[in-house]
Amino acid sequence: MAIQWFPGHMTSARKKAAETMAVTDVVIEVVDARLPEASTNPLVHELRRQRQRPCLKVLNKSDLADPAATRAWIAWYDRQPGVKAVAVSSKNAGEVARLPGLCQGLAPHRNDNVKPLRMMIMGIPNVGKSTLMNALVKRRIAKVGDEPAVTKSQQTHQLGVRQWITDTPGLMWPKIEHDSDGYMLAASHAIGRNAIIDEEVAVFLADLLLARYPQRLAERYGLAADGLDGVAVVEGIARRRALRTRGGDPDLEKASMVLLQDYRDGKLGRISLETPQTRQAMLARAAASGDAEGRQD
Repeated sequence: MAIQWFPGHMTSARKKAAETMAVTDVVIEVVDARLPEASTNPLVHELRRQRQRPCLKVLNKSDLADPAATRAWIAWYDRQPGVKAVAVSSKNAGEVARLPGLCQGLAPHRNDNVKPLRMMIMGIPNVGKSTLMNALVKRRIAKVGDEPAVTKSQQTHQLGVRQWITDTPGLMWPKIEHDSDGYMLAASHAIGRNAIIDEEVAVFLADLLLARYPQRLAERYGLAADGLDGVAVVEGIARRRALRTRGGDPDLEKASMVLLQDYRDGKLGRISLETPQTRQAMLARAAASGDAEGRQD
């Protein structure tokens, strides 16, 4: 199943974002620290490139991500021109408070009453943009919810005499190029449930955990990883939690939601679904597959 999700309101949101970008000095792009590249919207990069705007890449939910993977991602982004990366948890006010200063460093010429620093928060749905915005302005002005696409319109607020910030709705792009990105986004609850099949997403997540964090499955569910695949993990969770359908069979739908929710809530520990190395390997496989298909054609 290829996962695609592009609600109609996002077309107008993209147009409005492009207009705001024209009067913005620094883009604060919020991504999920557990899947930074899969949760990076290529439209944001395109808009930034057109306007030549620097970017503060905020790896949010870092308290849920593997610290070693997060360090590798920060080093990877910091090597990109016009980009500064930082890992935060938007629930930690002290970490969030650092962001305007980091943005100021990316636009040092915008630092007086005549030319205040204008920042713009962008990112895909449900990566914590609204929680971050509330922490920056130190009051609840943006609606927060554990569902994608809660924010539907832009909001602009003054942080100080010399700083303004605009929060934008979560923005997806029309076509997710790599299937694994769609599954990672779905597992992390960045895509509406009407666009996914929970069991397929859970099997994908289970396969990834078997490959990279098998001990977490043993610790949480008492499942030995040897000889298992993703389907067997979901079935094992159903048996361990006594989740059964009316007919007495393992309830794979409920077991899938248990696994997905445990991952989303951090109950499996600090997990990253991708690293710079796994990302490059995936892209290499995709390129090789494309080359092979081209030769066959």
